Amino acid sequence: MSVSPLLSVVVPVFDEEQLIDTLISRCLAALAEITDDFELICVDDGSRDQTLAALLAWRRRDPRLKVLALSRNFGHQAAYTAGLHAARGQYVAMMDGDLQDPPELLPRMYELLRHDAYDIAYGQRTDRAEDWGRQVLIKAFHGIFRSFSQLAEADNVGNFSMLNRRALDAFLSLHEKNRYLPGLRSFIGYRQVGVAYARQARHDGTLPKMSYKRLFALALDALFSFSDLPIKVCLYSGMVGMLVFLGAGIYVIFSKIVGIAPFGWSSLGLSIYFVGSIQLLFLGILGEYVFRIYRENQNRPLYFVQQYYNEE
Repeated sequence: MSVSPLLSVVVPVFDEEQLIDTLISRCLAALAEITDDFELICVDDGSRDQTLAALLAWRRRDPRLKVLALSRNFGHQAAYTAGLHAARGQYVAMMDGDLQDPPELLPRMYELLRHDAYDIAYGQRTDRAEDWGRQVLIKAFHGIFRSFSQLAEADNVGNFSMLNRRALDAFLSLHEKNRYLPGLRSFIGYRQVGVAYARQARHDGTLPKMSYKRLFALALDALFSFSDLPIKVCLYSGMVGMLVFLGAGIYVIFSKIVGIAPFGWSSLGLSIYFVGSIQLLFLGILGEYVFRIYRENQNRPLYFVQQYYNEE
């Protein structure tokens, strides 16, 4: 095997001991269609079950499987970043570890890149095998993100992708702490192509590990990092409020001139609550920006590595 393999595949996993055998088997079979010169890097993101033990058992059978164990759970985007920094391949793929992204699509992505026609091939989801509530929220997010981010390649996509070394080096040069990888991948440009596929249900039939809370946090990172929508919400709400209260002021003056009864306490109370709610909304949005600026200035590492099992 060459010092730098032809292909690296980065797969973050968290508490996936029941899926490890199927995951590794399908990945190895898919990669064997491309080359024998590859490394499969599984990033154990602080699993609490026997995921790490299962990965190490597979590694004893095939040393092309590398296991990067993080010191604790740092989150999906950080785990991907750790694996990408460790990858040595000329081509590097990212794939979720729950088998919702089919590894059988990797040969197709590689074929699009190997003749230097494209630098990045990313999976574009045409359908989702998920509950209707999650689908509605995800579609709403992608619609908003597409409209306000001006990143065409980030529409209805996830992390599933393959990059050549030139694009990956550019990708890794982005060091922000609040990371939304599909947005960063689209931001760097280069020649990108989508590969259509239907996102599958989890292989074991359980619910996705990304809870609604984590999905919401990731959506906020995406919107605050790549869109001016939150600031525009403040601006437009303030403009609407000014127009409403300008009209209200004119009405009060007019009512006194013609003798119409002025606003009562209920109207005054509603007005105060309305203004207070708008102010709290603005403070919350500004607080999100301040927190993200603070986090960037802290400059803490995105992750810490417990151990990297990569020796031949």
